[in-house]
Amino acid sequence: MADPASILPAGTPAPDFDLEVRWDERVSLRSFRGRPVVLVFYPSDWSPVCGDQLAIYAELLGEFDRHDAVVLGVSVDSVWCHAAFVAARNLPFTLLSDFEPKGAVARRYGVYNGERGYCHRALFVIDRTGVIRWRQAFPLLENPGADGILSALEELEPAGAR
Repeated sequence: MADPASILPAGTPAPDFDLEVRWDERVSLRSFRGRPVVLVFYPSDWSPVCGDQLAIYAELLGEFDRHDAVVLGVSVDSVWCHAAFVAARNLPFTLLSDFEPKGAVARRYGVYNGERGYCHRALFVIDRTGVIRWRQAFPLLENPGADGILSALEELEPAGAR
């Protein structure tokens, strides 16, 4: 698990990034300004826990849509690996490749495991202005589910909108 002291705290502006979705397409965090972003760092596309975790988010896409939130998965796997994984698991959201330089974005968020060469399992909820409002790291073999994410998204809503 990532050292909680190394993870960017709530209230911090989320570091922008520009990562590959496919070999011919890149996505930046700033392109989602005006919408909440759920940033999901995970160790590996084909691990059982990661597959189950991302499947939960696929099942709950309607809940994320209700909050106008976009879900972005980030791992150090290549775009080719992501493409196969998305197709096999039928994932309806974007997976970003933090492949080269390996883990550069995960390092900026404080969730890169340099010894093992993968992202720690961590979740960030970023508000419409680009500020981290909630974040949590989890052990490698723990599926964090979605309760924390959904609670954080509820907190972003104005009191009258709930």
